[in-house]
Amino acid sequence: MLDIGRYLVWPPVGWLETEQPGTTSFMEYRQEQWQDGPKGKDGKAMRIRQQWVPLKRIAPALRQAVVTSEDDLFWKHDGFNFSQMYDALKRNWDKGRMAAGGSTISQQLAKNLWFTPERSILRKIKEAIMTWRLELALDKERILELYLNVAEWGNGVYGAEAAARHYFGKSAASLSRGEAARLAVMLPSPLRRTPSSAIVKRLSSRLLKRMPR
Repeated sequence: MLDIGRYLVWPPVGWLETEQPGTTSFMEYRQEQWQDGPKGKDGKAMRIRQQWVPLKRIAPALRQAVVTSEDDLFWKHDGFNFSQMYDALKRNWDKGRMAAGGSTISQQLAKNLWFTPERSILRKIKEAIMTWRLELALDKERILELYLNVAEWGNGVYGAEAAARHYFGKSAASLSRGEAARLAVMLPSPLRRTPSSAIVKRLSSRLLKRMPR
């Protein structure tokens, strides 16, 4: 209980209102995996590719695509979508394991900043506390900006700018609606999906129909 309780006050959150986070816990976890895992084309351990950009330099299409795909009530909830969480809990119960997430963008940001992909009830409780604190300290625009800059988009690829340049050879500000939709549907499984994969093409086509114009 003490381990859970400390998350009510630590780590600090307020500084994220004006400062950018460095390497996140999620990135550090991946770096540890890379030591004995996948290598780059030069045979060396994978490295993090990330370039921070403000929200205004991320195409509106990508912002819309990510919110529509990942958390369509993002602008209305206080960090948690309880209906979605209930559905995920039911699916997990039916499967007998922690599988489906049901996480909002705020919850995903908390996981990326302070935790790892570990699936456990204890981690979800800690994540919930940090999500609550993020929502108290930051406005929605800042939460979305942080998320779009730290989200994993492939092996060593973090953030919208790095993803746009890696996959499409352009800045995040220049992404088309189609490109934005493809990046958005990669987020649930960024190490397995690529913009050219069949599942991404299929899911992005569906997403485009749901996105506001």
